[in-house]
Amino acid sequence: MTISDYRAALVTGASAGIGEAVVADLCARGLTVHAVARRKDKLKALGVATGCTTHVMDVQDTTAMDDLFGSLGVDVLVNNAGVGRAIQSLPDANPADIDQTIGTNVTAALHAVRAVLGPMIKRGHGHIVNIGSVAGLYPLGSGVYGASKGAIHLMSTNLRLELAGTGIRVTEICPGRVRTEFYDAAIDDPDLRHRFKEAGITEITSEDVAASIAYALDAPWYVNVARVELQPIEQTFGGVNLDPMEGQGQ
Repeated sequence: MTISDYRAALVTGASAGIGEAVVADLCARGLTVHAVARRKDKLKALGVATGCTTHVMDVQDTTAMDDLFGSLGVDVLVNNAGVGRAIQSLPDANPADIDQTIGTNVTAALHAVRAVLGPMIKRGHGHIVNIGSVAGLYPLGSGVYGASKGAIHLMSTNLRLELAGTGIRVTEICPGRVRTEFYDAAIDDPDLRHRFKEAGITEITSEDVAASIAYALDAPWYVNVARVELQPIEQTFGGVNLDPMEGQGQ
């Protein structure tokens, strides 16, 4: 399969950032795109701008997700919905923020995959794209968020084993720092938010991430692009960093 062989895609967390960029890119490539997010106004604007089909939904509503996702018959799922609450140290984390982060980043992602896989397996083709993070691959000083993205990493790895022989490909996209509203939504404290956001580096863009997804989708049918890591040229991992705010990844 290449991207021209796919007809329909489903993108979660589509109202801004990476999700919005992916919707725009896939629509421009001729796919029918179903965009899912909670913010009605932003989704409406995205639908007008791109021609996508919009669905206002909280991905933590498992029943609504089952009813919708299983009926769409999509060839591609871009599992992008995610939050970064409790991104600070675990002892300081609000319990509700922990539940929201795990519920959105892990539980909802698993249910989304489960909902679309049945029809994909019957058709003998499909593509699951999970938006992970470098925080799920390397230690970056965020136990809760890192754990949620580490779960996405292992889910993707194990899914490839589970789905071997079905014709379904699984790709994990692991960005570093991306220029989005991520930290605005993740951190309430203005001083801490400023320290995270003002890292003094040129961050990659949502469009850069969307291009990496298109690359994976456009590979020949016998090629599975298993994982893509992309980060700013000024961001890397390993060694000792004396300032705990430096090098924090998304």
